[in-house]
Parts: sequence; C-alpha cells; structure tokens
Amino acid sequence: MKADNHSSIYWSLLSVDDWKLHLAATPAGLCYIGSQNQSLDEISLWANKKFPGSALVQNDEMLESYKTVLIGYLRGTVDNVDMPLDLRGTPFQLDVWKALCEIPYGQTSSYSDIASRIDKPSAVRAVGTAIGANPVLITVPCHRVIGKNGALTGFRGGLSMKSALLELEQSRSGIDNNTKEHIVHG
Repeated sequence: MKADNHSSIYWSLLSVDDWKLHLAATPAGLCYIGSQNQSLDEISLWANKKFPGSALVQNDEMLESYKTVLIGYLRGTVDNVDMPLDLRGTPFQLDVWKALCEIPYGQTSSYSDIASRIDKPSAVRAVGTAIGANPVLITVPCHRVIGKNGALTGFRGGLSMKSALLELEQSRSGIDNNTKEHIVHG
C-alpha cells in the first residue's frame, strides 16, 4: 500500500450529479479523496503532511480511470470500488483501513467491531482516530462505520456525506448482484 515519496501528486476534480470531490494520486495509486464540495486546499494541507516537498499537479487524464470507477459507484452501478492505492499511515492505521475494506457493500460495522477485527478490542478510541485519518473516502469505506448504538458518528466528509453514501449503498444492496458491475483496476 505504501510507496516511496514522489516529486508530484496529481489531482483532478470529480464532478458528477451533485457530487464534487477532489482526487489525488501518485504513480503508485490513489492517495486521497476529498470531502464533498471542499476546495483544493484540503488536499494541499494533507499533502504537505504526508508527501512533504511534493508538488500538486492537475492531471485529469491520469486520474480518469479512478474517476470512472467512482462515478459508477456514485451512480449506483458499481459496488466493488477496487483500485491501486498509495496509503500513508502508521502500521495501526493501515490495519484499521484494511479492516474497513472488509465491510461488505450496503452493510455497517461499529468501531468496536473494527477493534475486534484487528485483534485490539480495547483500542476502540484509537480505531476511531485511525478511521478519522483515512485519506481515501469511499474507496476505504469509513462511511460504513457507525456507533455501537446504530447512530451516525463523525466523518471527515461530514455527516450529510456519510448519510448520502450509506443511503446510496442501502438502496442498491437489495438488487441482485448479477445486475451490478464489479470493476477492478490495477
């Protein structure tokens, strides 16, 4: 998941229907999906911490395959968002993010479920912090994590974005899986 530092991070704006998300990638894979309707500054601040010294360069062509998959997801025709990722995090964060990817489309898990899944049942708060640091919204589906009581809880993209993603998935999850596309890039 992690690659060496690169001199450039490439970005593009995904704009489809009511969604506007900035995406960023290195040659190794997608490294960031921004929050709904946020400016490029969101990626810039993050990149300065995780990829110090790297330049942000707009490159719509390089990010086109990522955009295609995400458009399919946001329109409800793709439920398996699988693509190369270039994730930067601690070993603990990477374990948490991997566990998030195991939550099935249209389903949810609690923070304590994730803590148990990574064999750290007492680390619920640390799991929450790692989830909050997830740089790749949607692709690493942190929106599928809810409170133990079923309540929607914090999300970097905001609770309205989290709610919209969960509603999208839950409305599509009842459809026969043979009618959905499964796109894998990489």
